Amino acid sequence: MAYGKDVDIEQNSPVDRYSDDKPLPIDTEATTGVPGESFEVGNSLYAKLQRAVGKYGVEQRGIERVPEDERTDSSLVKVGTMWLAANMVVSSFSIGALGVTVFQLGFVDALLTVLFINLLGITPVCFFSTFGPRYGLRQMVLSRYFFGYYAVKVVAFFNILACVGWSAVNVIVGAQLLNAVNSDVPGYAGIIIIAACTFIITLFGYKVVHMYEMYSWIPCFIVFLIVLGEFAHSGAFQNLAMHSGSAEAGSVLSFAASVYGFATGWTSYAADYTVYQPANVSRTKTFFWTWLGLIFPLCFTEMLGVAIATATVGAEDNPYIVGYGTSGIGGLLAAVLFPPLGRFGQFCLVILALSIIGNNCPNIYSLTFSLQIMGRWTQVVPRFLWTFVGTLVYCAIAIPGYSHFESVLENFMLLIGYWLAIYEGISLTEHFVFAKRTYDITAFNTPSRLPPGIASLLAFGFGILGAVMGMAQVWFLGPIGRKIGLPGYGGDIGFILAFAFSTISYTILRTFEKRTFGR
Repeated sequence: MAYGKDVDIEQNSPVDRYSDDKPLPIDTEATTGVPGESFEVGNSLYAKLQRAVGKYGVEQRGIERVPEDERTDSSLVKVGTMWLAANMVVSSFSIGALGVTVFQLGFVDALLTVLFINLLGITPVCFFSTFGPRYGLRQMVLSRYFFGYYAVKVVAFFNILACVGWSAVNVIVGAQLLNAVNSDVPGYAGIIIIAACTFIITLFGYKVVHMYEMYSWIPCFIVFLIVLGEFAHSGAFQNLAMHSGSAEAGSVLSFAASVYGFATGWTSYAADYTVYQPANVSRTKTFFWTWLGLIFPLCFTEMLGVAIATATVGAEDNPYIVGYGTSGIGGLLAAVLFPPLGRFGQFCLVILALSIIGNNCPNIYSLTFSLQIMGRWTQVVPRFLWTFVGTLVYCAIAIPGYSHFESVLENFMLLIGYWLAIYEGISLTEHFVFAKRTYDITAFNTPSRLPPGIASLLAFGFGILGAVMGMAQVWFLGPIGRKIGLPGYGGDIGFILAFAFSTISYTILRTFEKRTFGR
């Protein structure tokens, strides 16, 4: 397939825009971000830095398109293990535990919520993963076709907040686990240890991230199996009864919002981890391997979290209640592992703490592309330098947050998670209704050949309105969300309304925009 063709991803066939005997000229600005210069031969500081780090195997490419002849990573197994490792972590375990500890659900209803909402939440991630091989574009660059060249910067800004914020929240959880094992390891030390390991992996880029994730899930899975075995042997499991009525409806919806937000949170990164796959790779196989890599760890860890959280219901002197009340998820896992396993149980907890590295690698690697999409000046900063900057920023948030505003930070992250439903509403509508599932790959860096972005910005605003009306958070109840469930608690349908409002409004607005501008 020659550079300079469109690809119809539904048919896996090239759509000619340029003849093969007249290939497109090399666009060095699109390749390096530096007008008129390629980092292979240029003399700018940017080019010199790129060549210097390239000698050590550091990925040099940022948001530039990956040409077809460089898409040589033919292992679809690595696509699956990428997401397997990113979700076989203590963070997803803690999401499952919320079903009992926060939303007071029964065992069966919590499990059913985990299953069906994860099936829904991962579908956009799997779908957009198929775009990487077809176009060789990162997810945020691909989003220019949905939002326009300039409006996509709003999307990138929200993605930056998500990447940095969740990295900070995750690293705090990991540091707390390390501190629970050894109180001589202060919070800031645990944060630095986990962040430094994450930085080293993401510094080298795509190949090293995939290599690490290919194996890092194995020790975590073994530890979770040990947790499962020890908990089953303890006899502390309780088959909590399912409730009914408005209280149950509100709790299920609110828990579903948390599960959905975590599962679909990878959507804005999806294509980043398949851009080096061959252009002719099967779209169905890419979808399937991504699906398998997501559904298994999410359901396994979250359902395990639900099961173990049932032990927190009962007498106040229950060791699981004491552990959870004292140290949160770390204390709950310690109550499972420490009494029967002693020092080995502590070692297991350290493994789970280090699982945060696998969870944060996608956050920090994809952060760099969102930063580069913000403007020309951010694009001329090499990807590996943005990795360092991003690491410093989330550490600067996490270290004071460890003991002062962790709960505030986590609530904020839950709030901005609504934007993903808006992103999906607009991008899927553009793809299926207006773009007709075909894109001109030569237009990704040309504003005048992309959607103007007016419709997407306005629809984004309507999506925010829908989220506000339907949300049910500890600190705010939307006018619709408060009408579901118990008074004062409500039921969270913010994701549903955000998707609906953005989809409907974008369909109407984009129709007029396309008639007016013709693109």
